[in-house]
Amino acid sequence: MRHVLKTSAFTIGASALLAGCATVPAPLAGNDFAATTPQQAVAQNASGQRVRWGGEIIKVEPRADRTCFEILSRELYDDARPKRRDRSQGRFVACKQGFLDPAEYPAGRDVTVVGAVDGTERHKVGDYDYTFARVDANEVYLWPKRADYPPGYYDPFWGPCYGDPFWGPGWGGCGRWGWGGYWGGPPVVIVRPNPPPPKSGK
Repeated sequence: MRHVLKTSAFTIGASALLAGCATVPAPLAGNDFAATTPQQAVAQNASGQRVRWGGEIIKVEPRADRTCFEILSRELYDDARPKRRDRSQGRFVACKQGFLDPAEYPAGRDVTVVGAVDGTERHKVGDYDYTFARVDANEVYLWPKRADYPPGYYDPFWGPCYGDPFWGPGWGGCGRWGWGGYWGGPPVVIVRPNPPPPKSGK
């Protein structure tokens, strides 16, 4: 009976945790997006397809009537935030009507866009002529900055099983079910400085 209760508690808690963390921000919500990647959009005629793409901002360029973002594409988590440890899916350009101040969208930040594929455009990446898929964006969603943890730090909530401060690549490294000390595994470890050596003569 205790085993059943423990398993049920784990299932309910884990489900609630995942459901809460997978909430998609309202501007990015929807389920009518094409599964096309930026690389596929360049290789085939994908114009008009509605997509939700995201990644890391490379640069922002205000143009005459719109602002265009060059983005290093990444796969998205279930909440539509870009993953950081995935291989890139290529680069794309997303343009939104009006002026968006580049100072508010610094390079390296996570962004997710919603819109329709609108052909391609070519620019130099170094000395290479690169063909970008272009998105006519309805939404450009800037994600909060990720927390930076010093080397060796174990977050006191998530513990050492996760790696990435947001979700990370690993869910199965600790505990009976891979959830660390909170769900039946070993306790969470917090790295602390070594105690000072004892004073001489004692």
